[in-house]
Amino acid sequence: MSEGASGECTIYEELTQKDEEENTSDDDESRVCGVCGDQARGYHFNALTCEGCKGFFRRAIQRSMQLHCPFMNNCAITKNNRRSCQACRFNKCQSIGMRRDMVMSERDVLERRMRIKKRKMFDVPTQLSSQQEETIQELLCGHHSTFDSEFSRFSGFRPMDRIILSVSEYNQPTSKPFQPLTNCSTGTCTESSKSATDPRTSSHANSSSSSSGLCGSSEGEKVGKSSVFTALPHMADLTTYMIQDIICFSKSLPDFRSLTIEDQIALLKGAAFEIMQIRFNMVFNAKTNIWECGQITYCIDDGVRAGFQPLLLEPLFRFHHTLRRLGLQEEEYVLMQAMSLFSADRPGVQQHSVIDKLHENVALTLKTWIDCKRTGPEKHLLFPKVVACLTEMRTMTEEYCKQVLQIQDIQPDDISPLILEVVSKDSCNDF
Repeated sequence: MSEGASGECTIYEELTQKDEEENTSDDDESRVCGVCGDQARGYHFNALTCEGCKGFFRRAIQRSMQLHCPFMNNCAITKNNRRSCQACRFNKCQSIGMRRDMVMSERDVLERRMRIKKRKMFDVPTQLSSQQEETIQELLCGHHSTFDSEFSRFSGFRPMDRIILSVSEYNQPTSKPFQPLTNCSTGTCTESSKSATDPRTSSHANSSSSSSGLCGSSEGEKVGKSSVFTALPHMADLTTYMIQDIICFSKSLPDFRSLTIEDQIALLKGAAFEIMQIRFNMVFNAKTNIWECGQITYCIDDGVRAGFQPLLLEPLFRFHHTLRRLGLQEEEYVLMQAMSLFSADRPGVQQHSVIDKLHENVALTLKTWIDCKRTGPEKHLLFPKVVACLTEMRTMTEEYCKQVLQIQDIQPDDISPLILEVVSKDSCNDF
């Protein structure tokens, strides 16, 4: 009696012994094509066939071939003669169970290949190229050397005065009185203005006091004519400082220096306001509505004290909240600045194709960076949201230039020549 019959084998031995017998029988069974007897590679269209018969059946279905046997429609199909009678070979394919409904059309095959290709593209992690890495490092280096979030290099400026006169006192009948956009309190604006009153109450208080001064004293007339926008001197100094740093940032970029001086000026004139706002956004506190520039802080209501109107200030305020909510990283901020700088549709630009290529490279670098570094489903919407913010700033840039020129007409001595050069439509080499 054998060991297996006597019941002395363990369960494990029984199981493994059975598997070995099955594997032996499978190996012994030859895998031959049911059509021609050649070696079969697997099941195709519901039958075990070789690669040759698989391809023949697919072509016959896709091309709708009309096949006819020159003999008695009973030719024996073998590996050697399978090409001699296509009709009998096709009939043999059908007789062993190959199904025509399982054959995909050429269009379906192409679509399937495209789906596989796309799936592979998504599966393969996106990587920054060495050139893109170098671009980011150049931008970061230029940014770090020209932007200080503590504004420690901003010195020698005229002090901030947060007193504001009423609209009627500076004779702008077409303007509407400014309604503060935030709850700007004296404790949150800046240390240099702790003695200043709340803008929501100072407008009324100074209206009565300044009116009497304007009517009854020559000193009041001087204040009313030369210092209507009390915060303008300080804000003009801040803007000039920011523009100078933006120019230095642009000149630090090899791609920018390679352009003609005319195109450099045209790009700077178009992008200065936008890059300035992108940089200001990096120090914007969305919870307090305050721009925290080191020891000095600003609120949106400081804009009206410098002469700007709600038509600019209200969308600008919303813009900073929108951009801040994106939670951009420093690399994304600098790439956004570069996208603004290299915009070929600025007035006066001549090397359109060159600048377009630079813009495209920077934009692709930003998109690749987001794909590589960001996680979560929201990352797929981040790039279009950044582009939308850049587009929104275009409209604000036009309104900013318009309002600066209006302020210049009222209070001409406080706007620096550099600011006027940026907002003017004339080209100049003063940069």
